[in-house]
Amino acid sequence: MISREQALQFADEWVAAWNAHDLDAVLEHYTEDFEMSSPFILQMGISPDGRLKGKENVRNYWEKALVKYPDLHFELHEVLSCMNTVIIYYTSVKGKKAAEFFVFDEDRNIFLAMGHYN
Repeated sequence: MISREQALQFADEWVAAWNAHDLDAVLEHYTEDFEMSSPFILQMGISPDGRLKGKENVRNYWEKALVKYPDLHFELHEVLSCMNTVIIYYTSVKGKKAAEFFVFDEDRNIFLAMGHYN
């Protein structure tokens, strides 16, 4: 179970790591075989179904995304939590509003993430 305090701490760490463009710090929150989906994965031509599995595949995608968006900066607005899930609502690239949905395992590592954008 993820407590409210743990969810807030995770969100602060996640946003700070992204704003520092520190992929190692971002990825330390995830399991080795986590799966993520995002319309950006599809738009960038990384995967035809918008999904990736595994840290190395996602790292490669995120490295390309940081090249494409070198001024990437997130602004955290809200953190929602429930049992083993967290949703972070923030301003993302190009001023888009985003809600990232995370599912945590029993060790509090993310095994599933889904990005939603306006």
